[in-house]
Amino acid sequence: MGGADVIKRYDYVFAENGLVAYKNGGLIGKMSIISVLGGQISFDVFPKGWDKTYSLRFVGEDGYKEIHFFGDKTAPGVSCLLALTANADFVVDLVDDDFDSKLSSFDTALVMFYAPWCGHCKRLKPEFEKAATLLKNNDPPITLAKVDCTEGGKSICNKFSVQGYPTLKIFKNGEVSSEYNGPRESAGIAKFMRAQVGPSAKELLNVKAAEEFLAKEDVAVVGFFADEASELKSVFLKLADKLRESVKFGVTSNKDVLAKYGYSDNVVLFRPKHLHNKFEPDFVVFEGATTKEAINTWVEKNFFGLVGHRSVDNAAQFKDPIVVAYFGVDYVKNPKGTNYWRNRILKVAQSFAESFTFAISNKDDFQQELNEFGLEYINDDKPRVAVRDASGRKFVMKDIFSIENLQKFLNDVKEGKLEPYMKSEAIPENITPLKTAVAKNFNEVVIDNGKDTLIEFYAPWCGHCKKLGPIFEEVADALKDEDVAIVKMDATANDVPSKFEVRGFPTLYWLAKDDKNNHVRYEGGREKDDFIKYIAKHATKELKGWDRSGAPKDLKEL
Repeated sequence: MGGADVIKRYDYVFAENGLVAYKNGGLIGKMSIISVLGGQISFDVFPKGWDKTYSLRFVGEDGYKEIHFFGDKTAPGVSCLLALTANADFVVDLVDDDFDSKLSSFDTALVMFYAPWCGHCKRLKPEFEKAATLLKNNDPPITLAKVDCTEGGKSICNKFSVQGYPTLKIFKNGEVSSEYNGPRESAGIAKFMRAQVGPSAKELLNVKAAEEFLAKEDVAVVGFFADEASELKSVFLKLADKLRESVKFGVTSNKDVLAKYGYSDNVVLFRPKHLHNKFEPDFVVFEGATTKEAINTWVEKNFFGLVGHRSVDNAAQFKDPIVVAYFGVDYVKNPKGTNYWRNRILKVAQSFAESFTFAISNKDDFQQELNEFGLEYINDDKPRVAVRDASGRKFVMKDIFSIENLQKFLNDVKEGKLEPYMKSEAIPENITPLKTAVAKNFNEVVIDNGKDTLIEFYAPWCGHCKKLGPIFEEVADALKDEDVAIVKMDATANDVPSKFEVRGFPTLYWLAKDDKNNHVRYEGGREKDDFIKYIAKHATKELKGWDRSGAPKDLKEL
């Protein structure tokens, strides 16, 4: 390439479906990378009436600032359409035999556990590959890898309890750091993963820095270490790396900071000033074993205090059984009014802290959740209280809020005196082969029907569900004389039993009639024959109309 002339120069923008080349604002063509050799990226260009091969060089941040075409000056590059294939060279393939050895050599890695037939995996794969390309020169390095759970990675996928596809996990030096809950498009994946590297705990170099750090409106966990070689410090920093997405960590060995706060080899959790109250201390000192697990448990137990401020961003961190008071929570415009109600809930929470997690949430931010409890819009200031127990059952306090009423309500929940609230459609007649389950008849139609059962959890607005609908009806009709029930349930209009994990639509489960407690997620194809073959293979008793392979039996045998 040394003496070649530059014949065209294009700027670019990174779009969902590849690099898009522009010249003076006009679209030239789309391209993806197919191979990289020594910093050069080779690709084929097919201009109108020409058959030329050029080289492409990326210059600038992330290797994609400018695009240069090298070759014959006379080539009419403006009219070219770049027809290329996606590049997977930067995604590392892992299998059972090399998973541990390879992964341990990567400081930070995002691993996708997938199945080749999975539709979501097929959509994610090109974005994953583009993200790997974006991150190929990142410093510190970030590796993207994938594991085929149906072939060479079966044991590894079992080891990490992969139950659905794709499952993504972040690893640090070969150990699981956290689940990946970030974006699913290339630029978002790259941005999210860049945030996973670098210091996970902010270094507090002086007293002013420490004071400013603790003055912010977040819970902070700070490590104070006089000895740089402290074992507790090493464990603390590993935990900080694991929890960097959800917890604000600080660390200091500065003598002035240690003297001001009075710690020398300690981890301390500080609650923000606006959450200070007379019912619990403003800070908590860790006093357990020097292990990552022990500190992690301590952080989880103390992070939100007796009554946490539960927002849309952190709601997933609050665990059942939980008591939530919904009202006009606003620590910006109305901190005094917010704490007026929170203090009353705190007074009750002291007596029930071993039985429930307590939280306050803004009623407007959680209107959809309120609807799940059968509560309409709240137009006054008093809190509405709802409980979700460890089994996922829901209870609503019907009396007007007061300390006494809240105490009585929680005692009644604990003692099993209340009927749980159930969101359910009306019970249908169910006269067709395809049965409909609602919350109120779920046990009758699914659990206690005495048959093998295939159930689809769907949403009326879901395009994939609409496509599956008539196929599911055909399957039910074909198997109407078999010892099998084909069932559907609108998961948006009914409470789904907590033991069924429904994260997307449609979600299907197979339940053997003699083992309804151990349902299996259906991950097969979605054509009629796919369902018939699966059911024929897994039915408790061989079907009358099909053999175990799913082949129709001769009519004479029936």
